[in-house]
Amino acid sequence: MVHTTSLSAAAAALLLALPASAGMMYTKGSPVLQVDAKNYDRLIAQSNHTSIVEFFAPWCGHCQNLKPAYEKAAKSLAGLAKVAAMDCDDEANKAFCGNMGVKGFPTIKTVKPSNKRGRALIEDYQGPRTAKAIVDAVVDKIPNHVKRVGDKGLKSWLAGNNDTTKAVLFSDKGTTSALLKALSVDFLGAISFAQIRDKEKASIELFGITTYPTLILLPGGSTEALVYDGAMKKEPMVAFLSQIVPPNPDPAPKKPKSAKKTGKASKDEKKEKEQATKASSSFASASSSQASSEASEAAASATTITLEEASNPTESPDPIATAEDAPAPAPVVDLPPPIPTLGSEADLRKACLGPKTTTCILLLLPLLSESDNVAPESTTMALASLGSIAEKHVLRKGHLFPFYAIPTTNPVSSNLREILSLGGEAEMSLVAVNARRSWWKQYDGNNFGLDDVEGWIDAIRLGEGKKEKLPDGLVKDEEKTEEHDEL
Repeated sequence: MVHTTSLSAAAAALLLALPASAGMMYTKGSPVLQVDAKNYDRLIAQSNHTSIVEFFAPWCGHCQNLKPAYEKAAKSLAGLAKVAAMDCDDEANKAFCGNMGVKGFPTIKTVKPSNKRGRALIEDYQGPRTAKAIVDAVVDKIPNHVKRVGDKGLKSWLAGNNDTTKAVLFSDKGTTSALLKALSVDFLGAISFAQIRDKEKASIELFGITTYPTLILLPGGSTEALVYDGAMKKEPMVAFLSQIVPPNPDPAPKKPKSAKKTGKASKDEKKEKEQATKASSSFASASSSQASSEASEAAASATTITLEEASNPTESPDPIATAEDAPAPAPVVDLPPPIPTLGSEADLRKACLGPKTTTCILLLLPLLSESDNVAPESTTMALASLGSIAEKHVLRKGHLFPFYAIPTTNPVSSNLREILSLGGEAEMSLVAVNARRSWWKQYDGNNFGLDDVEGWIDAIRLGEGKKEKLPDGLVKDEEKTEEHDEL
């Protein structure tokens, strides 16, 4: 049974902020690489490629807001660098996250290969949380193994290790592209890369270059040079270069298990296990503290948020943070599972306002002023009712359209209120929308108790009652992701 009158401000905020599908923040189809404590070393630390890693918790509203920009950045950086994420709420990852200096969510770190394999340079990312800013920061950290060669140095460069494979890009640009840098990383130690400007007349004449950019592959020795005539894209260029020598495997092959452990190795392993247990315990305390803090702040103000604390750039994981002054988690009593919150425009359009999306129930949450200590009773009652209805259908294994909470911080919230004439941000509204069939329906009752809301839901499910035509301009086609895989 749900006791809606006993809901505190923190409890209401938890219902508002927590996604029901917490463990599915990044799905298998996401462009973001999902890593864990076991494969981080092989996929990230041992890689020749630059990576950016988000340490997140699925319940974290700030992480949910970052997701669209982070996935867009991952698409733009595909083939150039790795965009990864680790779920620090997973028990198996907590000790690792603690040792990485994770004190709040989301924590984002760039990982750049160093001269010592496996000892990557780790730095906190402190820039804007937009796709462009993330892409620019990562591209800036891609190692450059491409040598700039001019007329004077070409002869000596070609003569050096004459039997090794070389690749030369003739370009009319003065900078080395992220794509060429990435290719030099892929074939590091196998192919030597160089870039020659169009101003180097002798070099241009020697190779008969007439268009830019032009990529030439020199297999080595007396073998004739090969000229690339395909698109300047990563995949076909890798295929062209691979006809002479294959790229480096990435991720690196797994290390074979040792047959027997020495006494020293056993002691070291025991010490590491003790440290991991301590790190996991301390990190869990800090994580719980943020969850409670985030819920309380969400109830007090929709615009006040707490992000991560900065940690120092390091070559190895920092000591974990303690949480001596952390507040105790807010008690939540007799609450049904929370309905998901769609905090970003991209998530809302993908779930409910796309041209092919079907019926969704949207609860437009009111803006809470800084003076409010508790959420309005109608809000807590509506959240509890929707949570109970959703839970009941899950237990019955029945099919029901999704319910979502929409905070005022979502840019589409004000647009919905205006186009559908639902009132200002101080008011809460409950509506059903079906973008594919272009209709919507508002709950017009004054009581948001379980029986009344469930009756309204059942009427929609059965196709009963009048529906309004969805106004033009609310549903938009998805935008295409900008490509960066080019010279």
